[in-house]
Amino acid sequence: MHTHAPVSARIRFRRPAATAMAATLAAAGLVVVTQSAAPVAHAEPAWGPCPETVTTPSAVCTSVSVPVDYSVPDGDRIDVTVSRLPARDPSAKRGVLFGNAGGPGGDSLTYFDDNELFTWPQALRDEWDLIGVQPRGLAHAGPLECAPLNAADPVMIATNLGGAHRASCEQASGGYWRHLTTENTARDWEEVRRALGQERISIHGLSYGTLLGSTYATLFPQHTDKLVMDSGANPDWMWNDVLLEQSEPYKQRVLAMFDWIAANDAVYGLGDTPLKVYQRWSQRVMAESGTTPTLAPPAARVGDVPPEWQALGQQYIDGVTLTGPLRVQIEGLFNQLRTPGAVQALSPMLAATRGLAPQSSAWPVIAESLRDGTPLGPQDPQMPEPPQEAIVAANMQSAVLCNENRVAPRPLDYPGFLWTQFVTGDIFDAIGLTFSSGAACAGAAPVTTPVEVRNAGLATAPLLINSLADPQTPYRGAVALAERMGAHVLTVEGGDHGQVAKGNTVVDDAVVEYLRTGHTGVTHAPAPPMPAAG
Repeated sequence: MHTHAPVSARIRFRRPAATAMAATLAAAGLVVVTQSAAPVAHAEPAWGPCPETVTTPSAVCTSVSVPVDYSVPDGDRIDVTVSRLPARDPSAKRGVLFGNAGGPGGDSLTYFDDNELFTWPQALRDEWDLIGVQPRGLAHAGPLECAPLNAADPVMIATNLGGAHRASCEQASGGYWRHLTTENTARDWEEVRRALGQERISIHGLSYGTLLGSTYATLFPQHTDKLVMDSGANPDWMWNDVLLEQSEPYKQRVLAMFDWIAANDAVYGLGDTPLKVYQRWSQRVMAESGTTPTLAPPAARVGDVPPEWQALGQQYIDGVTLTGPLRVQIEGLFNQLRTPGAVQALSPMLAATRGLAPQSSAWPVIAESLRDGTPLGPQDPQMPEPPQEAIVAANMQSAVLCNENRVAPRPLDYPGFLWTQFVTGDIFDAIGLTFSSGAACAGAAPVTTPVEVRNAGLATAPLLINSLADPQTPYRGAVALAERMGAHVLTVEGGDHGQVAKGNTVVDDAVVEYLRTGHTGVTHAPAPPMPAAG
């Protein structure tokens, strides 16, 4: 890593000439009465090639100038890149659909591209211009540059992580970091809407995008047509609680993955019970990190009972299940004492397991790596170093989370944070505790109060879709957002994060119906198809 150029050299801050022009007109005795003037006709944006990350051949891109600080509209500005996939059937075009990939920090220029995870309904491609507005702070939208932090400084991590990050961004980008908020990104959408000459926009927001879309709809209800909220984020959890609320659901989702791998033992040969798969997985984590994981193992089953225990099979099952969580904690500590420097967080398999668990379509990646011994993550020679765009996205996300954090820290969680961060290295608990304890934003007090999202007179009730076991946006949190926005709720079986464009025809058809008509009678859908084992 290296110190990046100042943001003024990277994002092309500009000060418009509008103020000077107004002063000249006033000096000449001319008065512009905007209240009675005819509506301003916006010139069609100059569309051209997109960044190479956008893969749909028909995509075109442009940029829209927006204020850095909306309280100073005549101040510095940045260029926000906008992608468009034009409706394939112009005669059937129904409008524009803005999409956001979530995060915060998800790349929205590529959101409507088809890939290994998403295949968008054909009707969306035919009947809407699909618009991706790159969130401010990311590559192609005023990227937030920050000097590198010393990740090996335990005092900084324990007491001033948020403050140190802000200082690193201040060093490279000045005070730009304080303008990275959900509200400002929503206002950027409004600037883009006006530049496109659209009276109203429809919205599809995924995960954090549900909060961004709701913020836009709250600020600009008169310009909001339909609002699809896919995997809803609870506004009251932003941000110290949102990662904590994910901790237990993530653990359960990993156990569901082990169950699926066990059910496909004929393909993977990793064991015919979740506990056997867990044990193979634990061995891999041990080989990579020098210690075993402290994630509690799944409950034992009949297939886990050794022959010599068959007469007392149920007692064996109960005993193994009851003692499992404590046993792995003790075993992990013993291994760390035996192998100085060993920490489970260094295992690429552990990180990949947590990262891929929310998407069942990615479960074969874990199973095949365990079966074949192939590397994952940084050990994979086919995987390059993280691109600069990923570093920028991480900096942007950290800035947004602390800038608008509305949840007070829980001091009683601080010992747990220290224990998981500096002793066990258990990422399943450490991530949530780092935020709930207040450590993540220590030294970085919020700089804004987020918009209180609500249904501010929307002409059409929003549609919220959420799986019942989603670990990233737990269902009970999504319901809270639905209540705020007066949304129709469509629940989905299973635990995948993100429902639209995932091969679930019931969900996709309901979304198309809603975007066409403003309503759908569908309230429940099956889980998306499980991946094929191979």
